[in-house]
Amino acid sequence: MRLIALGVTGGIGAYKAIEIARGLQQGGHDVVAIMTASAHKFVGRVTFEAITQRRVITDQFAPGANADIEHIALASDIAALVVAPATANIIGKLALGIADDFLTTLYLATRAPVLVAPAMNTNMFNHEAVAQNLSTLRARGVHIVGPGEGYLACGWIGKGRLAEPADVVAATDAILRPVGSLTGQRLLVTAGPTYEDLDPVRYLGNRSSGRMGLAVAAEAVRRGAHVVLVLGPSGLEPTPGAEVIRVRSAAQMHDAVMTRVAEMDAVVMAAAVADYTPSGGAEPQKISKREDHGEDHDDDHRALTMTLTRTADILAELGRWRADRARPWLVGFAAETQDVVARATAKLTQKQVDLVVANDVSRSDAGFAVETNAAVLVDAAGATELPVQPKPALAGAILDRVEAGLSQAPATTHATRGGVGESGDGVDPGDRPGQHEPA
Repeated sequence: MRLIALGVTGGIGAYKAIEIARGLQQGGHDVVAIMTASAHKFVGRVTFEAITQRRVITDQFAPGANADIEHIALASDIAALVVAPATANIIGKLALGIADDFLTTLYLATRAPVLVAPAMNTNMFNHEAVAQNLSTLRARGVHIVGPGEGYLACGWIGKGRLAEPADVVAATDAILRPVGSLTGQRLLVTAGPTYEDLDPVRYLGNRSSGRMGLAVAAEAVRRGAHVVLVLGPSGLEPTPGAEVIRVRSAAQMHDAVMTRVAEMDAVVMAAAVADYTPSGGAEPQKISKREDHGEDHDDDHRALTMTLTRTADILAELGRWRADRARPWLVGFAAETQDVVARATAKLTQKQVDLVVANDVSRSDAGFAVETNAAVLVDAAGATELPVQPKPALAGAILDRVEAGLSQAPATTHATRGGVGESGDGVDPGDRPGQHEPA
């Protein structure tokens, strides 16, 4: 458990700092809050003390608080300093090296990584002085989590709103994880749903946003891996730095995965792939509610019968193909609503994979279309339950397992293909999984 110092300054976004503290704790960190004098105008220290179970530091010279020089002692103990919200005032002080309270003194004294989350009126944020101060901090290696855009407490609309707590927590986790630990490794990640078209208008789909898979891809890129992202029809932006393959249907995702798997050191199947698709494919024209022979029927009681066919089980096919190979290391996901551990354990064996990430999607704080997740990691050694945490933090935990698995799996000479944007496929057809093998 690492100690995080959370600096809270005098902005309306101070109330969000409570959720940041809670999110850091849920991610396995210990938190000590430091409040400036103006922060007390917006939120009370008792709330932070109740959450963190630590005394909130408010005074640089509090009598009898600590026999040590407290800001120096804390500077040596913390793993990171997070300032959220960071007002224009505190940003200016940090940039100029002014140390007139506990928080600014701690900033100068610590050698731990620092993260700043600005929050202020949009004109203040866009002011040249603030921009220069932020540029100065960036040049010193300070990490910046940019503000959001929208309706501000002052009544203005624009950029300046404190970033969402989950984003601040995720950014904190990111700076604490090793960079470059997957350099030289090739990972394929699937993300998002698949859509099975019924006709030119309708489709069968699911609630997946792709957020979890995108978080895994982003963390793998950050750790130095060459990432191939097979992305279904998600509304989220693809991961910068990844080679992105866009797909829509389960069949397209199958073909994209099977075409590239022989090159990979690990495959993370985070996508929610449809289990069924219309037999014979989509109808060429929109399915009408009215029948050609007349409109005498009661539309309210008319039923539509459609025959569905199982899609290829991509994960099972990967497991069978990999059975006599050391790599790729395989990770499957299990979205369940009951008996989560039992079902994930069965999937681990049936699909012949190395790790199953299982979660209860019936929860409101986990699963589809939310920024947090709670998962159980199931492997041959058993089940490890992880608390609710931002999806980027969970992505880090998953990739920690992948790294551990790869360290024990002998490296193999993979088939290769041309780099991004290059033509040609160097994968030996005999070394590629079969097309649409029975599930």
